[in-house]
Amino acid sequence: MMIRSAVALMSCALALGACSREAPPEPKGPIQASETRDAAAVGYACESGKTIAVAYPDAQTARLAYDGRDYVLTSSSAASGALYAGQGLEWRTVSREGLEAATLSRPGPGDQAGGAVIERCSRPVSALAPAPTGSDRPVSDLRPCSAADLRLTIEGGDAGAGNRVTTLGLRNAGIEACSLAGYPTVTLADAQDRVLTSVKAVQAPGNYFSKGGGPTPVALPPGGKAWFDLAWNVIPHESEGETVCPDARTLRLTTPADAAVASLSMALTPCGRQIRVSPFRPVSDDAAAPASDPAN
Repeated sequence: MMIRSAVALMSCALALGACSREAPPEPKGPIQASETRDAAAVGYACESGKTIAVAYPDAQTARLAYDGRDYVLTSSSAASGALYAGQGLEWRTVSREGLEAATLSRPGPGDQAGGAVIERCSRPVSALAPAPTGSDRPVSDLRPCSAADLRLTIEGGDAGAGNRVTTLGLRNAGIEACSLAGYPTVTLADAQDRVLTSVKAVQAPGNYFSKGGGPTPVALPPGGKAWFDLAWNVIPHESEGETVCPDARTLRLTTPADAAVASLSMALTPCGRQIRVSPFRPVSDDAAAPASDPAN
C-alpha cells in the first residue's frame, strides 16, 4: 500500500511539472487595465492596425497594454527620445514633425539593442494626454515643475575646436501642466557616483556654437518638452596645471523650485574645471534639435 501511494504521488508531481513547463510565462509585475486608465493612458495607432495603450504615471515608468497583457517598463538611457525596458520588451518614443513615433521590440542577444521590432506606432503630439489640465492657463499661473514630473533625455549635440555641447530635453511626464523658469542646477558625478566638486557649473545664455538668449518662463503641458544646453571644453588647461580632465559619468539636475534630483547617465570629460549651463527654453524656439550627440 505505501509503495502504491508513493508511486501515485510521484506520478502527480511529474504531471504537474509537465503542465508547468508547457504553460507560457506570465508577465512579471502585471497591472490591471483599470490601473492603466487611472494613470491617464493614451493610445498609439500601429501599422498592424492594433492600438497600444501606454500610461506614464511618473518620470521613470511606462505601463503598456498590448495584446491583452499589461507590462511595467522602466526608463533607460537613450541617445535620443525616450526608452523604457523590462519584461522582455523595449518601448522607444521620439517626437518629430508633429508626431510621436514609437516602436515596440524585443531586445537583441544578451539584452542588447537592435532586437526584432514587434510594432511601429505613432500618435499626434497634440494628443499626448486627454484634456491636459492647465494647458490653457497663463504660464504665470502654472505650478513649478518638480523632478517627479520630468523625464531627462539627450536630444543631440555639436562638437568643434575642442568644444562640446549637448542639448538635453526635459519632458513633462505628469498629468498636469507645470512650468520651468531660469536655469537648471547641474552637478556631475564620477563612475562611483561621487559628486565632482572640482567642476563648477556656470550659468550662461550661449556657448561656442550658439549665442542663446536670456531666461524666459516655459509652459509644459502633459507631454510637453523644454530644452537646455550643457557645454564644456575637452582640451586640458595645461597653463593652469591641468593635464588630465575629470571623468564624469552621471548628470544630476534639480529645478529652481525643487530639491529632488533627476539623473541621467552621460559620459563627458570637462576640462578647465567648469561646464556652462543655458536657461530652459521651449522646443519651439529651435527649428530642430542637433542631429547627434557629440563625443566626450
